[in-house]
Amino acid sequence: MNLVVVGAHCGDAEIQAGAIAHKYAKAGHNVTFLHLTAGEKGNPPNISVEDYREQKVRESEKVAEVLGVNTITLDYKDAELTFNDEIITHVATWMRKLKPNVVITHWENSIHSDHIMTYRIVHAAQLKAGLPGFDLEGLPAHYYSFYHSENWEDMDGYDPDLFIDVSEEFDTYLEALSHYWFIMNSTSFRYYDYYKALGTVRGCVNRTKYAQTLKFPTGTNVRKGGSLPGYEL
Repeated sequence: MNLVVVGAHCGDAEIQAGAIAHKYAKAGHNVTFLHLTAGEKGNPPNISVEDYREQKVRESEKVAEVLGVNTITLDYKDAELTFNDEIITHVATWMRKLKPNVVITHWENSIHSDHIMTYRIVHAAQLKAGLPGFDLEGLPAHYYSFYHSENWEDMDGYDPDLFIDVSEEFDTYLEALSHYWFIMNSTSFRYYDYYKALGTVRGCVNRTKYAQTLKFPTGTNVRKGGSLPGYEL
């Protein structure tokens, strides 16, 4: 299986679904984090935006090494993502290259505009990548399904549909997160504490030690047929 986790900034994919990603990478599947921006405008006072971008890309590479996944950071600017054909085409082209069976990305509602834009871009790129009528560098059409993952900034209407047991992966997940400066040093939000606690709380509901959650895109959790799912007549 090819799994791609798309985040607005370096760090989003990891905090939202890093343990799930590690679980599938350990099992031999190909996993890639695709960051649309580096998230460079959250730079510390003593570091320029340009230098912090380089730092975050290096941090993403270290995190990917720990989790056993691949990482790609595009050149779009933090806090300036827009919804247009250029970026949709760019992401759709990457999807044809990476050929994901499943994509995980932000929930559709957020207090951060980049997160909302990322969801909209991934959704639009799904159609463009999947329709053979679009010529994207001569690559064959590829359609993918996607889920939403959990981010503290994206909780408006986020009610998880899937709970994934990541008990065996969680310590490695926390180790990976520790390589991001902002996760360990932010004065505006306690990222490390929050996601450690969130994994614990979701694990309680899942009856496991730790868990991470996913949500179906709006409307796609509807099941149609002539019998109960799993109990066909």
